[in-house]
Amino acid sequence: MAIDLADLVSRLTIRSGRTAACLLPEQAIAVIRSVGKDQFPRWLRLIEYISTSAAESVPLLLGQMPWLLGQAGLDGLESWVRIGIRTAEGDPQRRLRFFRLEDAAALRWLQRTSGQIGFADMEPRLKPFLTALWGDTPPLRETPANAPEQARRRAGFDGNVVRLPSSFPGFQPADSERLYRAAVAHLAAHLRFTRERFPVGGLKPAQIALVSLIEDARVEQLALQELPGLARLFLPFHTVTTAATAPALFARLARALADPAFEDSDSWVAKGRDAFFASRDDWHDQQLSRRIGNLLGNDLGQMRVQFDAKNYVVQPPYRDDNLGLWDFGDDDLQTEDAEQVLSAARIRQEENQEQLDRIEPDNKPDGDAGKVHVSEQSSDGIMVARYPEFDYVTGREQPGWASVKEYEAILGTADRITRLREQRADLASRMTALIRAARVSRAERLRRQPEGEFLDIDACIDATIARRLGETPSPRIHGRYERRGRDLSVLLLLDASQSTSDRVRDTGQTVLDVERQAATLLSQAMSGLSDPFALAAFCSDRREDVRYTRIKDFGQPYDSVAEARLAGLQSNFSTRLGAAIRHAGVDLAGQRSYRRLLLVVTDGEPSDIDVEDRRYLVEDARKAVQSLSRLGIDTFCVGLDSNADSYLGRIFGQKNALTIATVERLTDLLPKLYLLLGH
Repeated sequence: MAIDLADLVSRLTIRSGRTAACLLPEQAIAVIRSVGKDQFPRWLRLIEYISTSAAESVPLLLGQMPWLLGQAGLDGLESWVRIGIRTAEGDPQRRLRFFRLEDAAALRWLQRTSGQIGFADMEPRLKPFLTALWGDTPPLRETPANAPEQARRRAGFDGNVVRLPSSFPGFQPADSERLYRAAVAHLAAHLRFTRERFPVGGLKPAQIALVSLIEDARVEQLALQELPGLARLFLPFHTVTTAATAPALFARLARALADPAFEDSDSWVAKGRDAFFASRDDWHDQQLSRRIGNLLGNDLGQMRVQFDAKNYVVQPPYRDDNLGLWDFGDDDLQTEDAEQVLSAARIRQEENQEQLDRIEPDNKPDGDAGKVHVSEQSSDGIMVARYPEFDYVTGREQPGWASVKEYEAILGTADRITRLREQRADLASRMTALIRAARVSRAERLRRQPEGEFLDIDACIDATIARRLGETPSPRIHGRYERRGRDLSVLLLLDASQSTSDRVRDTGQTVLDVERQAATLLSQAMSGLSDPFALAAFCSDRREDVRYTRIKDFGQPYDSVAEARLAGLQSNFSTRLGAAIRHAGVDLAGQRSYRRLLLVVTDGEPSDIDVEDRRYLVEDARKAVQSLSRLGIDTFCVGLDSNADSYLGRIFGQKNALTIATVERLTDLLPKLYLLLGH
């Protein structure tokens, strides 16, 4: 072990410089204590890998090693390092930003590899929780990575937008989940009972903090009057110490105002508690918080207790940073402490401005409490599901990683589809005949056949009896299996990404035109034979906006409305295939047919603007296909004028992918497809 360490020190000196070589022996001792001697050689191999793949990052990672191992362990650290190197795609500066945690994705990946519960995990659970409390579901946002440290460590709100940290480091998963729930319950109390912002005026930072603390206690007590069970959520996070520092006194005061049974020997804390509970009848008056806060702030100044505004973090941890309570006005604050507060506020406002295009349900009046309201927005879609994505580097699925939003279909001119159907009537007839001739159903056992695959025991017994009676036995003593009809549900999923606006080689048509023709002819054939089928289209704009458009659902007629939706399809954005496949699979899983088929029509490999590793989405789509296969759903792909044959074969399997350039080739596709399904 010592020899291996010495050899690695020599190689690091050459590859990463003296700083890295000096850090390695120092960190090696701490690593042995952390992971044990058995795992130490593995850690050395990881450092060796980093030195060959990201030499410039070795000093940075070694300097953070104790903290990283404490956060993620050796397994998680190895996965995180490989993800950072892969996503940077050879760019040293991007690697450094990732390993410095300046990249928002870096912190998110570290959180996931360490098993922490974070915002992405909790967001789907918090919205129904908020609705259950007061019937409101304010928009939830993740605190941006470029926010000051204090803002990243605490929740906050601005108007009706709730901001939550990406994670609460240092808490176990179960505690993190309760902490997120306590945080949104506290913020919901602010949105319900804090009616206006306090003007800062000439208040000092300590007075601002104290007014905020009293306001936190006031809204919580009002919330507890309506929902007493919230006390079980809030109180476990109120921990105190006997120190006489300003943060400790503030934490003790917060506990005293939250728990009337709590006794504190400090006269300042007791004065605040007595003033607060003596004004119980005035709790609905927001100015009470300012009066008591100013009073306690003056007393604190006379006690000569120092308050460090720059490093102050609100306690307990579920409470917000209080920036949403204050109106800072247009005047520049003179103190450096106030500038610190304003910098956090500006970043919050910039982050919210970036989200203005995301329309959320409006808050409803109190009289509608307890009801879930959904407002459809044709321009922004409705988020209906979150699906995992598979990361081939770590070999694990990232839960809830991609969000699927369903969008209203744009209506085109149905006459366009009618003309197409009339122009290609001959091809439509051939396709209908091919589908009608297909036999995709459960095999039926036919008895008393003149020939077959097995002997029909009942027929054999009857023939033996007839023979013994001197009668001529029936020769129909065989049986065989035969598929006599079709018991098949099909969902046709069309790629509507921007690349489908490209022209097909040697034709004047776009890829989307060919997709539309194929969908029209297949739909006409299946509709005429009363086979259950559905039509949908998809594209994507990053992982948070996988766009899914329903053209025709199972059970709906294929009529002029469906044709108008098909005619109105437009090419936009990217191709995040895995999430679309998973979402379509949910619809197919509800069908009770003998065979269920997802037929994907696309023009190339999966891609999206937030993914630079070309293999990542290919492997995720392949994993999605495999997950549908485990549910008994067959997946087949038609590639249109595609140069991505190798990708389609990798995703769907060589037998389940076919590339065509014109709709005429569909007559070659259908026999192959139905033959596969008939087995």
